[in-house]
Amino acid sequence: MRPDGPRPRIVGPDNGPPPPFPLKLNGKVVRGFGRGSAELGIPTANIPIAGLSVGGHEDVECGVYYGWAGLDVEILAGSAEIAASGDMRSARTTLRSTAATTESSSDGVGVRNSNGGDGVDLEKKRRGEVFPMVMSIGWNPFYKNTVRSVEVHLLHTFPENFYGHHMNLVILGFIRPEYDYVSKESLIEDIREDIEVARRCLAREAYERWKDDEYLLEFDGGDVGS
Repeated sequence: MRPDGPRPRIVGPDNGPPPPFPLKLNGKVVRGFGRGSAELGIPTANIPIAGLSVGGHEDVECGVYYGWAGLDVEILAGSAEIAASGDMRSARTTLRSTAATTESSSDGVGVRNSNGGDGVDLEKKRRGEVFPMVMSIGWNPFYKNTVRSVEVHLLHTFPENFYGHHMNLVILGFIRPEYDYVSKESLIEDIREDIEVARRCLAREAYERWKDDEYLLEFDGGDVGS
């Protein structure tokens, strides 16, 4: 159960991530349990648990972590408020896969076609984007999962799902272990605090600079880890 008392506002030393961090892993976004958005109001992007074994991280402690995520989408000029404001919390984004050559599927999974009618200049785009993230690795005791999972919450508002897109993760610190909870409301409260802790931690210079790590936007080399 979650211990009583206030939680730390920031975790990890100010001079940068200590060993074993940074941890790097990646995988394609897959469907998870479907609880993040539907039940908790906090959408998550799941990657296969096999992503942990790629970099030899099978024994990584279960719990909540923070860091940066690179996603193989193109943010098109004119469609993302973030380009002007830099506000990860409120910006909305039009997505196109950097590898996709076809339209999004009829069920809405994947990417939206922005070519035609919305005034977006398709010539002004970037290969992939980097977002701050908070993630959980483990069994989620509240839901009594029978399989271990890797669930990533990107600190950004997306207009749609991006299943099948590739995501690279640089994990910079540990926030807390997994807890069980007396109610769904207490779980949600703790997750929202995890998000704020991650935001404050990543705002420090020694952690913010990791968003420029080239690994985050390397999508051609397959699954790797270190």
